[in-house]
Amino acid sequence: MDLFLLKKIISEVLMPINIILILLFAALIFYRSKPKLSFKCMLIGTLTLFSSTMPPFSDWVMAPIEDDFAAFSRSSSPVDYIVVLGCNYVGDTQLPETSQLHSCSLQRLVEAIRIFRMHPEATIITSGSAFGQTVSNAEAVKQAAISLGIPEEKILTENFPKDTEEEAQLIAPRVMGTNVALVTNANHMPRSIKYFQQYGVNPIAAPAGYWVKDSGTGKGWKYYVPNSEKLRQTTLAWYETLGRIVQWLKTLF
Repeated sequence: MDLFLLKKIISEVLMPINIILILLFAALIFYRSKPKLSFKCMLIGTLTLFSSTMPPFSDWVMAPIEDDFAAFSRSSSPVDYIVVLGCNYVGDTQLPETSQLHSCSLQRLVEAIRIFRMHPEATIITSGSAFGQTVSNAEAVKQAAISLGIPEEKILTENFPKDTEEEAQLIAPRVMGTNVALVTNANHMPRSIKYFQQYGVNPIAAPAGYWVKDSGTGKGWKYYVPNSEKLRQTTLAWYETLGRIVQWLKTLF
């Protein structure tokens, strides 16, 4: 089995919703033969589901990840490259290019365009392989950028990286020694920065798509009610935590 596919399968199994389902399924299996074990599985599964969907808990686990880097502001030096890390898209030709992008890709693209408006001297690099689609994620984001007014000659693509480490490995030689703005989601930024630093590039962080936002006002009652969106947020925080653990372990070998 392909190592990349195996890594993805293991990471999916370790996500909160799948752990919860495994625990609840185990509770059903052992309901008669081992009632105490069944009760423990049901209790842990239910508590995990409840906490994962609660906004206070979800914000508590996500905020430290997103707070590592401030939002991008105008650089005092010219920006040579704006690197947009890949996420995902669905190649439905009946939809506009921007509607084909998943929210993470669209958030990153919007941030890249915002930076480009401040630094029109920059060249945008989009990234990401095809993952079974007809064109690469890099090309899909490029076409969306063109549809939003970015000149085609100002966009380069890196069509083959399958994950963040490969993106850093393949893009680093192209941007070495230049002033680079690195665009990815805020929760993904700490891991991304470390990978680029590992390959000799010290980019300026340009985080996008924040989950935790301070409205400056008190929290309403809805903040203390389970929310399916917060389950997604908790899942991403857990995914990034696992990714950072794996990244740290790789430095030991």
